[in-house]
Amino acid sequence: MTRHIRYAAAFCALLLAALLVNAARIQVIQAGAYDDNPANRRQDIARYGQPRGDILVGGRPVTRSEDTGESLRYERTYTHGPLYAPVTGFSSQRYGTTFLEHAADGALSGTDPMLSPFTLWNDLARARNPGGDVVTTLNAAAQQAAFTGLGNRKGAVAAIEPATGRILALVSTPSYDPGALSGNGPAVTRSWLGLNEDPDKPMLNRAVRQTYPPGSTFKVVTAAAALDAGVIKDLDQRTDSPDPYTLPGTRTTLRNATHGCAHASLRLAFEKSCNTVFAKLGVDVGVTDMAATAHAFGFNDTRLRIPYSVAPSTFDTSVDKAQLALSSIGQYNTRATPLQMAMVSAAVANGGQLREPYLVERITTNRGATVSTARARPPRQAMNPSTARHMRELMRNVVEDGTGTHAVIPGATVGGKTGTAQHGVDNSGTPYAWFVSWAQGDHDLEPKVAVAVVVEDASAHRREITGGGVAAPIARAVMEAVLRS
Repeated sequence: MTRHIRYAAAFCALLLAALLVNAARIQVIQAGAYDDNPANRRQDIARYGQPRGDILVGGRPVTRSEDTGESLRYERTYTHGPLYAPVTGFSSQRYGTTFLEHAADGALSGTDPMLSPFTLWNDLARARNPGGDVVTTLNAAAQQAAFTGLGNRKGAVAAIEPATGRILALVSTPSYDPGALSGNGPAVTRSWLGLNEDPDKPMLNRAVRQTYPPGSTFKVVTAAAALDAGVIKDLDQRTDSPDPYTLPGTRTTLRNATHGCAHASLRLAFEKSCNTVFAKLGVDVGVTDMAATAHAFGFNDTRLRIPYSVAPSTFDTSVDKAQLALSSIGQYNTRATPLQMAMVSAAVANGGQLREPYLVERITTNRGATVSTARARPPRQAMNPSTARHMRELMRNVVEDGTGTHAVIPGATVGGKTGTAQHGVDNSGTPYAWFVSWAQGDHDLEPKVAVAVVVEDASAHRREITGGGVAAPIARAVMEAVLRS
């Protein structure tokens, strides 16, 4: 009898060991596969089972979490959703996350280990920290000024603090309310389909994810390259620039939208935005030095994050001389985001040094304790300091005596450059109106803001002055908002 009991006990022990081994296999070895299984809703229930951290502008949250009482308990809501959509992005139970909601998801959802001093205990207990908060660099007044200025037009605004790289405004229009995508009901699906089918592309972040031909605003880069290369030594020296200018190796002639450009000095050509002078300058500088200067300003950089990715702005390096001439006036294959052109203006304002732009000032716990701050990055030397001084002088002339007079701000020094970018088949599309600028208050020790504005559907009848008439007033409003604050 005792022998049978021993056999039964051994068999039971074997079964118990098999159960333990199987449980370990499921919970340890195959845990990842079960966690990632679409049929497993536990992660989603846990993810939305507590409030998400907030995104802050000027110390105030522009996001909230609403308790729905459902299995996926908390849904995201947005304060002034269309105003901040290019910054926050959306957090959707059905369609995932974008922009800051995505880049800072670990902190906002509470899964980032830096939010907890007891990371090992949280792993063992499967506990989740309260979501942390993301404090942005945005200036609320500048953001509102940019949004109001663009109004119902398609376009974008980017504003940067030159000395630090802090992004002060990032606006794209038309916009949308990210809260319409937050839940998982039929209304969310309808909103998603409607937004994606809208021909105006309201979910496109034109400030950082759309590139445009920069037109005459790129002449800031060309002028800096010419000064750095020694092609131009005196701003008032006559240039060898015929009007019209025959593109090298072709019979195609390039003309100007204004008179008095033939052999004009750099100062006069910049003020009048003479295409012939800058096309010829680009050829004289050469593709190697033009490409090096463009790269120093940030063109062809595929690694820029703010912290979410930015579409790379491009300057084609495999061009012949005729193509180089067009590239040097912001046409052909030259493309730039509004953020990139704000970086160009910021480098001029900052004495030739370019600070990498960033959008997140710090990350805090839900109790306000800082756990992470913006990492300081060394500046990039975009041009010689002496060149930057000349460029500031040229940009001031545009605002004081040229096509940028709509950007004048009493009590401040303002520099700018207008631009009208042709596009479409045979340049048949409505030109894009550009304006890039910087401003320094009379009592400030350094420029406080650099701005780039692009308007897609501006009136084309004023040609080169379109940027000054349409985009410059928007830039002025943004600069005034920063200087007042």
